[in-house]
Amino acid sequence: MDQQAIIRSIIISTPEIIVIFGACVVLFAGLMRSKQLLNILTGLSLIFVALAAGATSGLAGPPLLAYGGTFVVDGLALFFKAIFFLATALTLLISRRYVVEENIAEGEYYALILFALAGMMIMASGRDLLVIYMGLELQALAFYVLVGYQRRDAKSTEAALKYVILGAVSSGIFLYGLSLVYGLAGTTDLMGIAASLSAEEQPGPALILAILFLITGLLFKLGAVPFHMWVPDVYEGAPTPITAYLSVASKAAAFAIVLRIFLESVIQVENIWIDAVIIIAVLTMAVGSFVALVQTNIKRMLAYSSIAHAGFALLGVVAGGQDGVSSVMLYLLIYTFMNVGMFAVIIMMRNGAVRGDEIDDYTGLATSHPVWALLTLIFLFSLAGIPPTAGFFAKFYILVALIDQGYVALAVIAVLMNAVAAYFYIRIVMVMYMKAPSRHFDLALTPMLRVSLIVAVTGTVAIGIVPGWFLDQAQNAAFGTQQASIIGLLR
Repeated sequence: MDQQAIIRSIIISTPEIIVIFGACVVLFAGLMRSKQLLNILTGLSLIFVALAAGATSGLAGPPLLAYGGTFVVDGLALFFKAIFFLATALTLLISRRYVVEENIAEGEYYALILFALAGMMIMASGRDLLVIYMGLELQALAFYVLVGYQRRDAKSTEAALKYVILGAVSSGIFLYGLSLVYGLAGTTDLMGIAASLSAEEQPGPALILAILFLITGLLFKLGAVPFHMWVPDVYEGAPTPITAYLSVASKAAAFAIVLRIFLESVIQVENIWIDAVIIIAVLTMAVGSFVALVQTNIKRMLAYSSIAHAGFALLGVVAGGQDGVSSVMLYLLIYTFMNVGMFAVIIMMRNGAVRGDEIDDYTGLATSHPVWALLTLIFLFSLAGIPPTAGFFAKFYILVALIDQGYVALAVIAVLMNAVAAYFYIRIVMVMYMKAPSRHFDLALTPMLRVSLIVAVTGTVAIGIVPGWFLDQAQNAAFGTQQASIIGLLR
């Protein structure tokens, strides 16, 4: 690249540079000795997230290519980066009190969150398999450490070990699929792969194997069945703010890759992977919904709930086209608000000997704290998909996309699985409202936690009130008139 192209590439990747630079600044700031250290670390992290968000919004418009076409800033990348910024900011806010309670208030904690953010941003903008893999590994390495950050907690250590081992296996599988695709197509560029595959009259066994390896590696990141084994233990053992971050941001990043690879690059050979994705989506919804019914630990219950939600979102990938892709994007935005909000409630309940991890800890909450019980009710109803909350419309638009594409039976199965899932959410509501309190509630409410709860519930309610406007934003992000991409072709 000439000097002008290098400068242009640096400008286009400015948000990622800001986040990485911010992570380094926060890391050095952690060496300070100050009574206000935690406020400084939180404030610095939020400032750099805000600066990166501002720089990203300044790149809105026609798709911009950088680094020889391997990095793209288009509507899809901008939408997913907005989700990442939102999830990161909320995670930083809910971490403020938690890190004090768990004695993990260190600069490394905040730096790793920012490094994970940088990795996910690179994943969303990756237009080349190697760039995508680089971003995937950056965020994965940060999450490996964050999951096991409570070094004195046996569950946290166990969760990190399982996550590292299984994550390394999935990364190896994805990398092997990547190498096979490169061998067959002669390039790792997604558009180049699409052009190569379109010239194939009949996909051979090697291509089928390569696609299956790529699917396997990505489905692990989504926590889809049968690659879900790590999810319950990691969600339970990780620090609660990291569990929230992992459940929404990492999942959104994985879906960004899925949409780019499978609906941009290998859509011409969808007959190879579409049936496998349908089966996996149904199994993921079933396992997540039914196993969650017997959980008493709310973090494990939300882990299986996360699995079920991943299966439901995969149905949007199956539907494809404009409606399917935009419904997945909207689903992930809504999921960010309601799921982070629910984990913020768990942190709110954690005070002293009460950790707020057990469903019984919520018994009678509505009697003494009706306002905060109402917020919890809204998050739970939204996760269950009960109207008029945002969660209902998230699922509704995916069902509409399925039916439009002729997948009526699949839509019926999804509705039945959602009915099963609604029970374990409503069970918590019944405990809060139908039983007398068995103890005195001393909620760990701080200004930052209040802000995060208000933001989360506002997003959940606002999207439920005007879902069409948010859906239009998702459609414009992926299918704007200025974005010329294979992803815009309807099946």
